[in-house]
Amino acid sequence: MTDAAPSLLEAALRRDRAIVLIALIAIVFLSWLWVTLGAGMEMSAVEMTRMPRDMAMTRAVWTPAYAAMMLAMWWVMMIAMMLPSATPSLLIFARINRRERLSHRPWVPTGVFAAGYLAMWGSFSLLATLVQWGLEADGLLSSMMVTTTAWLGSTILISAGLWQLAPIKHACLQQCRSPVTFLANHWRPGNLGAFRMGLAHGAYCLGCCWFLMGLLFFGGVMNLWWIGGLATYVLMEKLLPMGHWLSYATGLGLIGFGVWLVLAA
Repeated sequence: MTDAAPSLLEAALRRDRAIVLIALIAIVFLSWLWVTLGAGMEMSAVEMTRMPRDMAMTRAVWTPAYAAMMLAMWWVMMIAMMLPSATPSLLIFARINRRERLSHRPWVPTGVFAAGYLAMWGSFSLLATLVQWGLEADGLLSSMMVTTTAWLGSTILISAGLWQLAPIKHACLQQCRSPVTFLANHWRPGNLGAFRMGLAHGAYCLGCCWFLMGLLFFGGVMNLWWIGGLATYVLMEKLLPMGHWLSYATGLGLIGFGVWLVLAA
């Protein structure tokens, strides 16, 4: 019997890992598919990516229905871009839950943890939608959803670069890069505790990456190259051993690009 319990636990851990990974892959895949197909808009993201930045199109009318569609677009885009980087935390969370409660289903609180994480990015999506609406109303964002002036583009680049160098950015990044430490310091029991932990983890992730997501206004909100590039960069920054140094180098590069953009204009 003493040998059976560890074997049973290991089998349960492998099953949990498979369930969590399959669920994450399915959610991320469907999110990327929806974004690629255009997120409910008349034109797919592939078509928008191929179009020139300065191409004139009829401006959208911001009705409540259109605003809701933009909010959904931002939120699903954030799910596609940010959920992969939260995978290590979700897998470790599921493993800890299984070890504590062998007879329960740890993927249930894991799903609640993920829901808290995504709820935090939902709040960012609401803010991004409001910013997009304001920029379009002031003529600072084109119908292709890119900045229309060099000064705004350079401001976004330089601000993002400065944030990459800020101590608060790296404090948040450290929490994202150390999921075991985060879970040990923020552990709370039950589903409500899992949701609060997800919110906390999402808040750290938001503090780490929100200005990077703001770069979409410069490169194109529905430009697949920018969306894919930023998602890949976030993964590298959080998972590579030299992620902190990558953040510093990127910050300096963004500042330099922003200054060059102003001088070139």
